[in-house]
Amino acid sequence: MAEIDSERIENIRNNNLKYRVKLPDGTLVPRLGQGTWHLGENPARRKSEIETLKFGVELGMTLIDTAEMYGNGSSEILVGEAIKGIRDKLFIVSKVYPHNAGLKNIFRSCENSLKRLNTDHLDLYLLHWRGSIPLEETIEGMEKLIKEGKILRWGVSNFDIDDMKELFKLGNGEHCTTNQVLYHLGSRGIEYDLLSWQEENHMPIMAYCPMAKAGELRRGLTENSTVRDIAAKYGVKPLQILLAWCMRSNNVIAIPKSSTKEHVLENAQSNFVELTEEDLQQLDTAFPKPHKKVPLDIV
Repeated sequence: MAEIDSERIENIRNNNLKYRVKLPDGTLVPRLGQGTWHLGENPARRKSEIETLKFGVELGMTLIDTAEMYGNGSSEILVGEAIKGIRDKLFIVSKVYPHNAGLKNIFRSCENSLKRLNTDHLDLYLLHWRGSIPLEETIEGMEKLIKEGKILRWGVSNFDIDDMKELFKLGNGEHCTTNQVLYHLGSRGIEYDLLSWQEENHMPIMAYCPMAKAGELRRGLTENSTVRDIAAKYGVKPLQILLAWCMRSNNVIAIPKSSTKEHVLENAQSNFVELTEEDLQQLDTAFPKPHKKVPLDIV
């Protein structure tokens, strides 16, 4: 990739830091972060992936999402190396396996994540998906981790609306900060009820795979003529339109993964794209929102 001058980097960074999403406790985080699924799994790409994460931070993408599941901890180790010396500038998110989310294992799992990440606390700790351990027990563990200073907030991932309603009925369930779910132009099921419910409860969505894994999750997404026409209108790539679409509201935090500097730069520049009402209507026609309840998409 050709060198980018410092003035351009600063312009992109300032633009990304301008667009923030408010968490329930009032904390503002960038609406565009960095995902790390599959990062750290290939030693040959390690140096490049670390440089890419650092470059993303330089471009204002200071929220980094990872999980103990990703490469059995190898993603967290990679992130830990990438954030050395800049931890205080970042918002770090990790996730606990459902089978580790009980009082027996959650403290050890969190401690192991902290060691791999080379940090003394997580800004946000998520239950990766719902398992067999009672939610009350997971909440109790999360609240204890907050009291110990190991995490600052907790949340969930891959919860549908019934799960969220059940969670909120439990003691301290309303302390949930976010729900991380699959969300992209080709998968709009959460718009039927979950998205609006979370907005009513002042809780943002964190969207993983906002570009449908470079279009792999929905055939024809990036080849769609409407998507391509709108991309041409703004002089960007179709994937950048998918990302801009996902970030069109102030209640969604997008966490695309990038393994190269070229891709992270394209992601960062997607925040310059401001889709018009006409653009959004055309995309609605090409990829309609659901008119009935559909199962939550999970990958």
